[in-house]
Amino acid sequence: MIRIDSPGSLPLAEYRSAGDIACDVAVIGSGLAGLRAAFEAARLGARVVLLAKEGLGESNSFYAQGGVAAVISEEDTFEEHVADTVGAGQGLCDERRVRLVVEEGARLVLEVISWGGRFDRVAGKLALAREGGHSRPRIVRAHGDQTGREFHRVLLEKVLSLDLVSLHEHAFALDLAIADGECAGVVVAHADGGVGLVAARAVVLATGGAGQLYRETTNPPVATGDGIAMAYRAGAALADLEFVQFHPTTLYVAGSARQLISEAVRGEGAYLRDARGRRFVFDHDPRGELAPRDIVSRAIVAHLRRTGESRVYLDLRHLDGATIRDRFPRVSSVCETFGIDVSRDPVPVHPSAHYFVGGALVGEDGRTSVPGLFAAGECTASGIHGANRLGSNSLLECLVFGQRAGHAAAEHRPAGGKPRKPRRPPNLPRRFVDLPDLVSSLRSLMWRCVGVERSEEGLVSAVVELEKWADLYLADPLDGPAGWETQNRLLLARLVATAALARTESRGVHWRSDRPGRDDERWRGRLVFRRGEPLRLRPGLSAGLEPEPSAPERVL
Repeated sequence: MIRIDSPGSLPLAEYRSAGDIACDVAVIGSGLAGLRAAFEAARLGARVVLLAKEGLGESNSFYAQGGVAAVISEEDTFEEHVADTVGAGQGLCDERRVRLVVEEGARLVLEVISWGGRFDRVAGKLALAREGGHSRPRIVRAHGDQTGREFHRVLLEKVLSLDLVSLHEHAFALDLAIADGECAGVVVAHADGGVGLVAARAVVLATGGAGQLYRETTNPPVATGDGIAMAYRAGAALADLEFVQFHPTTLYVAGSARQLISEAVRGEGAYLRDARGRRFVFDHDPRGELAPRDIVSRAIVAHLRRTGESRVYLDLRHLDGATIRDRFPRVSSVCETFGIDVSRDPVPVHPSAHYFVGGALVGEDGRTSVPGLFAAGECTASGIHGANRLGSNSLLECLVFGQRAGHAAAEHRPAGGKPRKPRRPPNLPRRFVDLPDLVSSLRSLMWRCVGVERSEEGLVSAVVELEKWADLYLADPLDGPAGWETQNRLLLARLVATAALARTESRGVHWRSDRPGRDDERWRGRLVFRRGEPLRLRPGLSAGLEPEPSAPERVL
């Protein structure tokens, strides 16, 4: 039996008390899902406090390059988009949820355009690109490879236009405040060092993913899994944590942060070559560079292991240089920073952790299993992606579930319990911890043992090591945002490794080299965590909070 437990909350060190804030809805996170939730709640008349851990622009969605998938062309259909998404999800998508997002998402994308979104056009019509896994060109993009920034710009302007929304930057959400079994607010550490309570009738988690669990990641530094860890400590059910998507092409130059090179670059015709100039991906899949991300990532990792090389190369030299610079201005600019001219030089690349499929289990309105707590975006297990996210569906999910969670949170009426102010345990022992070393060790362990390829030997090693670190570093406080992030990372890493060890098959982005086959008879279901309870497999495809009546859960 596999059991995971943790302290009920992060212990707070001795910080001076900040003034408390009261509102109707507290939104944690300033990415696309958070902004859409805040706008929707305020539109319905709710007083909203939006909390950003760093600046308002620091989120995965802000840096999203490729685009957003939407059925806009008359030649495209909802049925085809649903089929593409379900196919990528490897048997675990909730088709009802997928249809909901595909149909509502197209409307919400057009809504953003009506609000002034400036998206790429050809002859006056939206320029629709095609990416791997999509049967039609349906990718809406902005300024070439800056789609996330454009969505963020438009939605932030809409939020700023509403007097009912109060924005707080550099406000670290430490934990959720629970009163009589309901979520009733957020404990927040402010930039000036004060810790206070944001009391709210409802809370929306929109904290994004957790790519920073891994040594190689496309995610910005803020993506440390804080919201998922908070939800777990509050008693919310989590699911699908074993499914972490790795992007096959990130810039791999010494001294460079792992800059994403959008899948759309391969969609435009770029080749993947090894050091000898050979297009090796065809050895693994007849679609070559346009195979799904998980297949391309595994092909690269397997090739590097076999050859002993450290990177492969994305080759754009056969494409028109001016067109590429116009189509991908940010990619071209980043490469030039490191002396790489994409029209003349092959670009060194390597896979990196990119998207977190799992998170807080939510209903169709973003409701979690904790009353008063809602969630949207990458920190959720919405049932949309199954075992593998189809490219450019994430911004679509943020729009739909951000709107739905914001709406439901604004209408939520709590039972009436009052949250208690955070207690500061007296005289807690202080550990002299080298946080950078601990974080580096954790990220290296996760990359090595819980990465693109996994095995029982590596996963057992990871779980044992993470349990040791948890005993050392989860009981006592680690001061400041860096310490709190470290504890959140450590808690979440244990859950991810445990889920990956439990699922003894390969499916989607979860690839077990010792169990390479997909096993629908035993594993067509979702692994669900809840604090203080054993890990369970919920059979069936329902993404709802309650299991299907005809499908008994299996305790692992």
